[in-house]
Amino acid sequence: MTATMPTPDVRPANPRFSSGPCAKRPGWTPEALDVSVLGRSHRSKPGKSRLAEAIDLTREVLQVPDNYLIGIVPASDTGAVEMAMWSLLGPRGVDMVAWESFGTGWVTDAVKQLKLNDVRCIEADYGKLPDLGQIDFDRDVVFTWNGTTSGVCVPNGDFIPGDRDGLTICDATSAAFAQRLDFGKLDVTTFSWQKVLGGEGGHGVLILSPRAVERLESHTPAWPLPKIFRLTKGGKLIEGIFKGETINTPSMLCVEDYIDALNWAKNAGGLDGLTTRADANFKTIQSHVDASSWLENLAVDPATRSNTSVCLKIVDPAITALSGDEQAAFAKGMVALLDKQDVAYDIGAYRDAPPGLRIWAGATVETADLEALMPWLDWAFESERASLRAAA
Repeated sequence: MTATMPTPDVRPANPRFSSGPCAKRPGWTPEALDVSVLGRSHRSKPGKSRLAEAIDLTREVLQVPDNYLIGIVPASDTGAVEMAMWSLLGPRGVDMVAWESFGTGWVTDAVKQLKLNDVRCIEADYGKLPDLGQIDFDRDVVFTWNGTTSGVCVPNGDFIPGDRDGLTICDATSAAFAQRLDFGKLDVTTFSWQKVLGGEGGHGVLILSPRAVERLESHTPAWPLPKIFRLTKGGKLIEGIFKGETINTPSMLCVEDYIDALNWAKNAGGLDGLTTRADANFKTIQSHVDASSWLENLAVDPATRSNTSVCLKIVDPAITALSGDEQAAFAKGMVALLDKQDVAYDIGAYRDAPPGLRIWAGATVETADLEALMPWLDWAFESERASLRAAA
């Protein structure tokens, strides 16, 4: 295959644009980590101290209210969401709000696994938000703040009333540390530190409002709860979970990596600095997309476009005329070219999403690397289109 345009002169210094696990913070090296607790029990005084420090730093950087509880839990963001759904849902009807694959997964859990009797599904296709006005906040509500696989996020928490009767359970895994979360509107907030802070996978964070704690202590689920989901004992909250006493054994190496990322976040200006970095990264991508004749943001409404998981679709007429499988193959061909050139790793669209590209723009990515990447997207498109024409 012969490219129809020369390769760009500048390459990204760091080609890691994966949407999870995401790029490590700038300047990261293994030597930056405090390894003094490795080989020690997580229940030892030093182990619990480090876990408590991770919780305290999370509160400081994310600006979590003092009366909210923060716990480190197993199985990444997925584990945290499942823990919340299995422990809290059941006393009233539930509105499940979904517009991409992970939100759709929570719908499946509510309907097919928990078999809840009163479930309403409020859904939209990739690229759009559902009509949030349809949500009944007298019911419990489960939604994602930022759709990682669609690049569509809620613009803010204004659609949630402060005087609601139901609980709001929010999967915020690609939003936390890059978008401002309105904690006054959220009763359960979950994320994994492998996203915006570029931490290692396997651990989730669960943030509970006083209303969520009240539900936990007044409601007994109608189904058995696995040990790793149990937040109460004898009808009372297990408070140690929110002080560094984890349910199961965490990786203290991952905890140290998270603490390192949080300290970097503080030095980068805290939440304001992180959101500014992500916004600048998104602007770099979107400016290129706005000037492109073959590329568009998958998110239709500019107000709902994610500044972290930026999802793009190919709109060149010659490509959109192809079958769905052929369009997917074309996008995968572009991704493979960029990977082979070591300029972008892991930027293919999520497997259940429409064919296209997904570029992580969170705070640990350097804007200069995205600026260097943009011309390479055009190069990959022209190269793959030339290959397609040659095969015709």
